[in-house]
Amino acid sequence: MLWRKNDRHGVGSAAGACCGGIAVMTGMAAGLVPAGPGRRSPVGLVLLGVVCVLPLILWQGSAHAGDNVAIDSVRVELDDEVLYLNAAVKYRLTPPMVDALHEGVPLTMLLSIEIVRRRDWWPDDVEARLEQRYRLEYNALTRQYLLTNLNSGSQFRFPSLEAAISVLGTVVRLPLLDRNLLREDASYYGRLQIRLDEEALPVPLRLLSYLSADWHLKSEWYTWRLDF
Repeated sequence: MLWRKNDRHGVGSAAGACCGGIAVMTGMAAGLVPAGPGRRSPVGLVLLGVVCVLPLILWQGSAHAGDNVAIDSVRVELDDEVLYLNAAVKYRLTPPMVDALHEGVPLTMLLSIEIVRRRDWWPDDVEARLEQRYRLEYNALTRQYLLTNLNSGSQFRFPSLEAAISVLGTVVRLPLLDRNLLREDASYYGRLQIRLDEEALPVPLRLLSYLSADWHLKSEWYTWRLDF
């Protein structure tokens, strides 16, 4: 794995230190330094509190994001000179996500896939990128869940959320790229990341998703070696 989980204590300490630094700098820039002994601006104190707390909120959200989705396994197969991706993913929708889904808000999952060439003396080079989107919706009239592959347009209906999530987490023979586009004398690896597409949410929820851990759904990069 190229990407490792952050040490929560280390990140927490860094966030605290950063908060202190930002607070001091912001206070000076905004004129929050008291004009006299014991005198502080009420507006300045509010702004100072927001600046100090916001990094901690963002850190808590990122710390729990990986708990809502996990990539269990990835397998790439070569068939007729085309690379296909197979993956097993576990999703855990939070109660606010499920409530929004039942209220008619679609949830879009974004799969980001990269094929990377290793280089000895230079940063590794991304040879190919692929984004795959799946949209999950609920129809209150039919009481069914609709899963749409936004890349191909194919749709599937399910009687339960559990069934829809199970199929969403099963990626089968997703075409990646033509084998002939890769150099035979080079070494390659692939990596996959899955997240909730926050930009596809309605504006009020989109703003909330940036701050609330209940709306953070993002996996770590899952990396595997490409062998042919």
